[in-house]
Amino acid sequence: MRSLANAAKKVVGFKQCLKAAESGQAQSVYLARDVEEKIRRPLLETCQKRGIPVIEADSMAELGKASGIRIGTAAAAILHPDTAK
Repeated sequence: MRSLANAAKKVVGFKQCLKAAESGQAQSVYLARDVEEKIRRPLLETCQKRGIPVIEADSMAELGKASGIRIGTAAAAILHPDTAK
């Protein structure tokens, strides 16, 4: 989680993470364990196809805090350094 908190380039939220994974911009993806399977599955499958490591967080609240936001989030991703933001 420390890597996520200190990342210079990251995105937060399921849709943004899925888009980053699909486009090859995601370096690693963090996914909360307490997210519904119908949300987890597409992101996990995309990451697996693209060889993107997935790190699981205990909860959406923990992941939101590590991402630097005040609410919980299903997912967050660290982007490759050369990714335009």
